[in-house]
Amino acid sequence: MELVEYYIINYGYMAIFILLALGIVGLPVPDEVIMTIIGYYTHTEALSYQMAMIASFLGAVIGMLISYTIGRKFGRNVIKKYGKWFGLKESRLNKVELWMKKYGAFALVFGYFIPGVRHITCYVSGIGKMNVKIYLLFASLGAFSWCGTFILIGRYIGVIGT
Repeated sequence: MELVEYYIINYGYMAIFILLALGIVGLPVPDEVIMTIIGYYTHTEALSYQMAMIASFLGAVIGMLISYTIGRKFGRNVIKKYGKWFGLKESRLNKVELWMKKYGAFALVFGYFIPGVRHITCYVSGIGKMNVKIYLLFASLGAFSWCGTFILIGRYIGVIGT
């Protein structure tokens, strides 16, 4: 965690953007913890709330767009072959595919709040060739609500701590 704080303190909004994009793609980055730390720093005014929201939102959306593109271009085979390195197991992929069939694009919004699901919904959307405009609309709604929720939790923790 100290390393994450170091990057945020020293590289600011660019670190937020990169960390969240990498976390959404599936690298082992503790997204919710990062968002909460960001929220705390917005309370202490080490970071601007508005700029932190923008960097977080854009990082999350870009990460989801990268994952969508990988799913669309390379399909299931890339998940089968390399997914285990990022915690993207085929069993989880199958569950998310069923969930996506049941709930459609709304799964993108609510999937953000379920660790593991958040990472796979984007790949499944690409594999299923979801319309990119619909994908971006629902992925953006999910990203905005997810970023806002965890940043506000961090801000609230900052209020409690003072």
